[in-house]
Amino acid sequence: MKEKVLAFIKKHKLLKSGKTVVVGVSGGTDSVCLLHLLKSIQLSKNITIICAHVDHMFRGKESEEDLYFVKALCEQWDIPFESTQINVTDFMKKRKMSSQTAARECRYHFFKEVMKKYKAEYLALGHHGDDQIETMLMRFGRGAVSLGYAGIQPLRPFATGFLIRPLLCVDKDEIEKYINDENLPYRTDPSNKENAYTRNRIRHFVLPSLKAEFPTVHEKFQTFSERLTEDELYLQELTHQKMNKVMKSKEVGSVKIDRNEFCLLAKPLQRRGIQLILKYLYNNEIPPALSSIHINNLLSLLTSEHPSGSLDFPNGLTVKRSYNECLFTFETESNQPYALTVNIPGKIILPSGDEVNCAVLAEFKKDIRKSSNTAIVDLTHVTLPLIVRSRIFGDRIQLKGMVGSKKVKNIFIDQKVPIHERSRWPIITDKNGNILWVPMLARSIYEAKEDTGGPVLLITWKSSRSLGGNY
Repeated sequence: MKEKVLAFIKKHKLLKSGKTVVVGVSGGTDSVCLLHLLKSIQLSKNITIICAHVDHMFRGKESEEDLYFVKALCEQWDIPFESTQINVTDFMKKRKMSSQTAARECRYHFFKEVMKKYKAEYLALGHHGDDQIETMLMRFGRGAVSLGYAGIQPLRPFATGFLIRPLLCVDKDEIEKYINDENLPYRTDPSNKENAYTRNRIRHFVLPSLKAEFPTVHEKFQTFSERLTEDELYLQELTHQKMNKVMKSKEVGSVKIDRNEFCLLAKPLQRRGIQLILKYLYNNEIPPALSSIHINNLLSLLTSEHPSGSLDFPNGLTVKRSYNECLFTFETESNQPYALTVNIPGKIILPSGDEVNCAVLAEFKKDIRKSSNTAIVDLTHVTLPLIVRSRIFGDRIQLKGMVGSKKVKNIFIDQKVPIHERSRWPIITDKNGNILWVPMLARSIYEAKEDTGGPVLLITWKSSRSLGGNY
């Protein structure tokens, strides 16, 4: 078995000479086997070994005895020992987590502290081939996200270095044989025999049948995992390249994409593009509640013929599609109506952060450059003060160069203004409620002409955010 593990370490480049390795040891057969094996190659590999143990305090005195056992073992083998006791039951209640999730979070947090203390490059854990089968079957059953289907990775970034799993190439039977051959002591956790957990039920009922039919099934799963990983990493790199055209804006807690460009991507890249966005927004900590169901629902939203819709994702993330734009955001946007009076000359800041500036000019000047975010209004037909407000049901504007009026609602629709933008889009009126201008979208009959005398009012709108659409 030792030769097989060493070959696996070499194949995946799990250890470099002269480095420090923190080994997570519970006291069970798997972790004791790993600690002993690494100890046996310590001199040849020129590595420093630190043992780390966490007492989760689930089993009272019994789990405390596990701690003393691992400590005594480290003293016997001359290995530095670090430990902690954490009341995980209290932690899981406060955080509203499952016991397994809470224990894992507490354990990994302690491992990071130990790595930092010893400036360690590696954290080694005792997951083996049977664990790989169980993990992959669970993820197939529950649904996972791309690389998740590949199961447990032998090497991945962690804390200031890497998390390694040298025993993935062997199964439980090989580990127990190693333990017996080397006459190594170990502790037994009674909870591993309980069938309350999905993993234990797979271990007790599914795995024995698989191994009876296919004795080396753990090797097949590991090979499949490695091939999936290789394919996935290639597709992820391709996705990174293609997503440059899809992204319209990228800020902390917010991403906006071009739906049309997204739909031009091949389906495998669409899925990975979504995962790329989610990893960025969740800061690489994808919530356990996020599954393939969320990805499928989002794909349906983006490819649907219906122009708008929204989805709620875990941890307060909202996805909103409107026409050719899709916004991912953690922000809770305020839809409260507003109405602000503008001093002339002067400026105001809107609730959205946008800015409206007003200035009086003695006369219309031909050299004044008019853009979609600038309007020049004939003051002789306007009653001051000006009001900048959010839209009101039934708003209508008398359009420049047209007879009659048009609903502002229809202007938003025609210009494909995203639904989440409409409630905060500024409408500029005079004291009597006449709509003078809808910035970037519509000019009114009150717009000054080149032969207009003086004075005229110059209004400028500056947006604080990136805007899409046709406007």
